Amino acid sequence: MRFLLVEDDDKIGRFIAQGLRQEGHVVDWSQDGEEGMAFALDGAFDAAIVDLMLPRRDGLSLIRELREKKRKLPVIVLSARSDVDDRVTGLAAGADDYLTKPFSFAELLARLHALVRRASGATEAPRRLTYEDLTLDLETHKVTRGEVTIELHAREFTLLAYLMRNAGRVLSKTMLLEHVWGYSFDPQTNVVDVLVSRLRRKIDRDFPVKLIQTLRGVGYVLRKE
Repeated sequence: MRFLLVEDDDKIGRFIAQGLRQEGHVVDWSQDGEEGMAFALDGAFDAAIVDLMLPRRDGLSLIRELREKKRKLPVIVLSARSDVDDRVTGLAAGADDYLTKPFSFAELLARLHALVRRASGATEAPRRLTYEDLTLDLETHKVTRGEVTIELHAREFTLLAYLMRNAGRVLSKTMLLEHVWGYSFDPQTNVVDVLVSRLRRKIDRDFPVKLIQTLRGVGYVLRKE
């Protein structure tokens, strides 16, 4: 799934973004309300996590405008405010759920999955990604190609999940840096190339059909050779 995170606290933001990416999800992280609003209006997200105290625009204002514009994006509020009145205010503004800080990541993840299920009308959260004979289980972190089980490290798993969610779409090095690492590198860094190379050895080396393709000077794409 793809989530929008609007949180100005760097420590909390990194904690949430890293946890979601390790679960195989894609995260767009904004640290102010105005930028978060732009993301929410322009992007196709499964759900949003919004802090209330934000620079430039507060979280309640962001949520109210989303609802005024008839956007149905599921939103969970994160806030240090735990009073009943504060929770009621957040829900009345259009939030779908309210979680107070400090919180456990497991609870946040469970609430996000519940929001997405309700919004989609599904009875279960999506568990697997599949492309050709390649399967990735988001809950067990098991990856198989045909009958072969493939062992991946956490970042390899996150990269593969991102490629599979965007199968057929060319992803630039910058996009991979943003969504897999979650912070900026020197654009001349080779960390993406190294990780893709490692993943390709595990996914493609022993199979006749190659799935991870390189478009030199453009990026990478998951598609049949």
